[in-house]
Amino acid sequence: MKPEIKQHLIGIVGSENLTDSLIDLIAYSKDASEFKHRPDAAVWPTATEQISAILKLANQEKFPVIARGAGTSLAGLVVPQQGGVILDLSRMNRIIDIRIEDRLAVVQPGVVYADLERALAPHGFFFPPDPASGTVCTLGGNVATNAGGIRGAKYGTTRDYVLGLEVVLPNGEVLRTGSKCMKSVSGYDLTRLFVGSEGTLGVFTEITLKINPKPPVSRTALATFAVLEDAGRAVGEVMHSGILPRALEVVDQQTLVAINQNTNLNLPEVEALLVVETDGYTMEENDFQLTKIMDIFKKHHATDIKKAETQKEAEALWTARKSAYGVMARINYNLFVEDLTVPISKVPDMLRVIADLAKRYDLKIPTVGHVGDGNLHPVISFDGTKPEEVKRVEKASEELFRRVIEMGGTLTGEHGIGLAKAPFMHFEHDEVAMGVMRSLKRLFDPNNILNPGKMALEG
Repeated sequence: MKPEIKQHLIGIVGSENLTDSLIDLIAYSKDASEFKHRPDAAVWPTATEQISAILKLANQEKFPVIARGAGTSLAGLVVPQQGGVILDLSRMNRIIDIRIEDRLAVVQPGVVYADLERALAPHGFFFPPDPASGTVCTLGGNVATNAGGIRGAKYGTTRDYVLGLEVVLPNGEVLRTGSKCMKSVSGYDLTRLFVGSEGTLGVFTEITLKINPKPPVSRTALATFAVLEDAGRAVGEVMHSGILPRALEVVDQQTLVAINQNTNLNLPEVEALLVVETDGYTMEENDFQLTKIMDIFKKHHATDIKKAETQKEAEALWTARKSAYGVMARINYNLFVEDLTVPISKVPDMLRVIADLAKRYDLKIPTVGHVGDGNLHPVISFDGTKPEEVKRVEKASEELFRRVIEMGGTLTGEHGIGLAKAPFMHFEHDEVAMGVMRSLKRLFDPNNILNPGKMALEG
């Protein structure tokens, strides 16, 4: 970095809020993915005005700026592929306002998801998307990726709850989008344009979120299926039965085998295990929902069904699903935690495709997922020190995503495109669509300073 640029940055944020020490730059070279590249510096802004000044400087000097929250991305979203300055927003972590009567919360981007949940709990409200990294991920990152989680089938994703944004544009201008109303159709929906834009169009400095009353009662059950297609048919019937479960999760056979090899849980190594959870306002309501779902499981030849009678039993039923990622991390040195979504009716077919790819490419690809909305997470486990194995992983990934699109699916349901799926964007989006996206990027960011290299926008 040029000394004069460094001095300008220090003038904006102060010397205590800038680092270019090697150990810090190494830490900022990665997120939770397998990608890495070192930035030139990192800064910790604490105000919109500072971010505006930084982006004006970057636009003038044409150096990259990468907005970063907690770095939990599994797709390389905040890896500074072309160097530049990391804009660490973790110190902008204030919950500005909670207005229960208006069903909204106003937060800064560095607020941790779980901290907002704790602040809402005394009011009997919650913020529904529930990403798996909720204890550490930040709301700015949630908005940038349109994050979701296990509640997606019933409650949707972050996009469904963002009412408005304060955004600093690449030229330093500050834009306000949306409103603090539950309904608004005034002008173009700029809010939705920014949600899921992966930090390529602007930097969020304030977020207005819709919040929901939290149902006080939940019930949990687990079912095992010897035949994958039976589980798939059960999921399909549940999702058009009139009951919307809060969660409906699948754990495949490869994952169950991996869990048994690395724990003492002794789970049945069936082709599919489903965990379902309902919620509502009375126990009678929950029992009605869960009984109807369990009847559907029985109809489709579930080999075993267990219903939790206590919270402790419910937590035990979730053990297989919640231990999956930790177990997968032990299998080999490297993991690609993939993220794809197919129509719900295609989930069994997709699971078969994944199992076939694992055999043909001699890879371990255990899979879990949110089958209630068709979102699956195949986890490709491999040894990155072996070039031949890495090539097999690359070929398997390419074939996987080709098959996803052939089934009418999409490259990502919640993790985003980032670096991981940029090579496959043309599978899903034709030249007209890619041209529109690239023209929007050029309109907002003509000098390509914001998070360059992501989403195949430079092609």
